[in-house]
Amino acid sequence: MNTDLSHFLDCEMNWCAEIINARFEQYFSAEDDPKKQISIENITMPEISSENSPYSTIVKKYALGFDERLLLTLALLPHLRPQALDVFFLNNGNLGRPYTEFGGWKGKSHSGFLPTCETALFLLAGENLGRRLEVMRLFDMDSTLLKEHLVALEYGEAGEPVNSAALRIPSETLEYLSTGLRNMPDYSMHFPAKHITTELKWDDLVLSGDVMDDVSQVTAWIEHSEKILDDWGLRKNVKPGYRVLFYGPPGTGKTLTATLIGAHTGMDVYRIDLAQVISKYIGETEKNLSGIFDQAERHKWILFFDEADSLFGTRTQASNANDRAANQEIAYLLQRIEDFPGVVILASNLKSNIDDAFSRRFQSSIYFPMPEPSERFRLWTNIFQKKEMLASDVNFLELADKYELAGGALINVARFAVIRAVREGRCVVNRSDIEMAVTKEFRKEGKMA
Repeated sequence: MNTDLSHFLDCEMNWCAEIINARFEQYFSAEDDPKKQISIENITMPEISSENSPYSTIVKKYALGFDERLLLTLALLPHLRPQALDVFFLNNGNLGRPYTEFGGWKGKSHSGFLPTCETALFLLAGENLGRRLEVMRLFDMDSTLLKEHLVALEYGEAGEPVNSAALRIPSETLEYLSTGLRNMPDYSMHFPAKHITTELKWDDLVLSGDVMDDVSQVTAWIEHSEKILDDWGLRKNVKPGYRVLFYGPPGTGKTLTATLIGAHTGMDVYRIDLAQVISKYIGETEKNLSGIFDQAERHKWILFFDEADSLFGTRTQASNANDRAANQEIAYLLQRIEDFPGVVILASNLKSNIDDAFSRRFQSSIYFPMPEPSERFRLWTNIFQKKEMLASDVNFLELADKYELAGGALINVARFAVIRAVREGRCVVNRSDIEMAVTKEFRKEGKMA
């Protein structure tokens, strides 16, 4: 962290630490001690008028006041100055256990104190019930801190006090405040989605005219949805989200089409890793999905669920706890997709694998068939663009007519054929290279060439 970025953060954390120390002194003072009457609000906040750091920018942009700045800084402390919270580990000598009013929780690997809403209430309100109720409004979902995703709340088990929710700072906010950068989120176990791009263009996409027309419906909605909803008076009855199912054999262009839709409309496409999303721990699936949907809505991403039937498949008869949990996850996901105001694309090899409850909620279902001979010819010629690298015995019209292969399979064929030519020291691919590659591809798919 450079000096310009760290200076104001340092001042803000010093201010927060001063409030923590003052609240503890006040809390443990005798009733007749003058310290008991000290108001926390009298501790002056750092001046921001001349500052130009990411933190001060956020403070000024959202006009954050005393309470909001303290909450934001409190959420930052575990990441930037965890030792400032060690005082909360103080035990109640009479009971031999931590003080309930301090709140807090302990992470699985982090040994320090992690604040909760209760921690913030202790600092800002102390034992003042009226002030406590006032501060609790900051934890409403429409408050500035939560609505703008400057902080986040993570609730525990159902039925527990709402103020036991963990007070967190979203990773993107932490990165911006500590580095000044707003990078695309990276794939991780906590963010099981990957930003997908392609160097290919629309001209490289080989689909039938009917399929391209269906795909154009999706791009038209993205580009003109506001006009359609407002100018045509549909907003009262039509939700702003758009859900589409791509289905068909592997390698027929479903993922490429989703990526190109994003490139064409200037929207980022994130492919959801369903293996990471689905957790053996009940409730973890909903948590993982919630984080992705929240960021996607905020940044206007297109969400792409590949091999969607692994999560969106037909629900089972709930005969045990695992079945009930799985059905609960599906119901949760169905609701999030239903409420998502952006574009969700699901891809599956078989439409029949998708739960009927999902299918009814698609605005469009687009079938990606195996390419016809004329389309396969275009695929062959698109893949092998350097014709000088082909031997005279390579005839793409003949190959396209003879072998029924999807675009993804043809790319595998091309890769193998070129590798074989390179290994043999040749600068051209001949017919036998391609024939052998086709045989291997068919064998891989359990077919005969």
